[in-house]
Amino acid sequence: MDAARLIAWDQELRTAHSRLRAALAATREALATGEGTPDAASELVLYCIGFCAALDGHHRAEDHALFPALRAEHPELGGIIGKLMQDHSMLAHLLASLRTAAERGDDAASIGRHVDGIAAIMESHFRFEEREILTPLRALTLDGDVRTVLGPL
Repeated sequence: MDAARLIAWDQELRTAHSRLRAALAATREALATGEGTPDAASELVLYCIGFCAALDGHHRAEDHALFPALRAEHPELGGIIGKLMQDHSMLAHLLASLRTAAERGDDAASIGRHVDGIAAIMESHFRFEEREILTPLRALTLDGDVRTVLGPL
């Protein structure tokens, strides 16, 4: 395994988080500026569903590829990984609620409340994850495709 790949997982995780933060910002922008335009509802549905799919895909990939590899090399992180996976489950539930609200055509204020709740939990989750696992990720010997390990972002 090449040394650059060993160092990259922490950076890859930061990049994934940055992209998800940008997707959330784009969703919020669509929510703020799209209200009242003829295509606002359909655009908002696309942004919400796209964001939901990206965040959910990221978490599923972590649960199935990144976390098992990290746990194998660092069994002492089992409790932290368990907490991160609980967060993923909670966020999946919240994302499903957002997706449903967008598809059913809820008003911007209602969808905004869903987005705000997800944003708060997502940011708290990302900060905890970065604080607790970035250092072990620097030396992780995981030979995998970034899209498989961190999701299709």
